[in-house]
Amino acid sequence: MARKSNAETAANPGRLKQIALTYKMTRKADPKVGLIVAGVGIVTFGVFLAIGFLIDAPVYLGILGFLVAFLAMAIVFGRRAERAAFGQMEGQPGAAAAVLDNVGRGWTTTPAVAMNKSQDIVHRAVGKAGVVLIGEGNPNRVKLLLANEKKKMGRILPDSVPVHDFIVGTGEGEVPLKKLRTTLLKLPRVLVGPQITQVNDKLRAMGDLMSNMPLPKGPIPGRGGSARPPRGR
Repeated sequence: MARKSNAETAANPGRLKQIALTYKMTRKADPKVGLIVAGVGIVTFGVFLAIGFLIDAPVYLGILGFLVAFLAMAIVFGRRAERAAFGQMEGQPGAAAAVLDNVGRGWTTTPAVAMNKSQDIVHRAVGKAGVVLIGEGNPNRVKLLLANEKKKMGRILPDSVPVHDFIVGTGEGEVPLKKLRTTLLKLPRVLVGPQITQVNDKLRAMGDLMSNMPLPKGPIPGRGGSARPPRGR
């Protein structure tokens, strides 16, 4: 019991520090976040307290109002913090991969399965909705990357596995970064656990950008006789 209490006490400062850091980062992008969150809490608590006086139960409704106000403040702060984070990530290479890593359980993500010299990138996610390819970069170049990746997967995946593709951006037909997670979760679920495993196994066997990188030819320095400099006579 004593060890558990000490662990919880040590963890609390860490959580509070993390919340404070998140608030500072959010306030840089959203200066009114403190006023808005406080306003939500005050209004929520005030409504419950007013109802409590009307029905002659101010103590009970006051306690309930405090709890609901705290929950409402946490929800509003979380959403605004998430929005601020997406705003800072917008346009940064690899931002979509960070979002895919937090889609939720049941999804397997592989970042940078394809890339070109201009650093346009394609990421892959596999879940109950099938295979999802997410492109980042110039839309015209990314479309070519997506088409090539779909063509490769079409050789090993059956037609029953749907393949979706999206381009992250703010242009017409593109998916904003902040809506990427929601977009994936809204896709129809057509695969079950064993099918997802089979798809992942086939895609791993196909390899990705990193595993398909060619190794340098010739002897490895420091190994073997051919790698050694010739001795002087």
